[in-house]
Amino acid sequence: MRNPPPSLLSLTVNSAVLNLSRINDLSHLPDHIVLQIFARTLEAGKLNERILRLFLASGNEEVLSAIDALKIKFDITPIIPTRCHEGFRMNMLD
Repeated sequence: MRNPPPSLLSLTVNSAVLNLSRINDLSHLPDHIVLQIFARTLEAGKLNERILRLFLASGNEEVLSAIDALKIKFDITPIIPTRCHEGFRMNMLD
């Protein structure tokens, strides 16, 4: 017995997950599709800081609550300036 062919929606979601690095905005997509893309992204192990920011910016409430429920956080590493102007220097050598 044959398996039924995948649906167009399933193929589209899989394609979106494979090409997430090229996507800049998810806010124009329906909420249920964003949720499916998020779930498949987690399954594929492709969630990184940039992609997490993409999902956060979508404003999808279900995705935001899933992120909170899974306690997913991204590390904000402070960037130390490599060059300081004379007026900004700290008196650390005194």
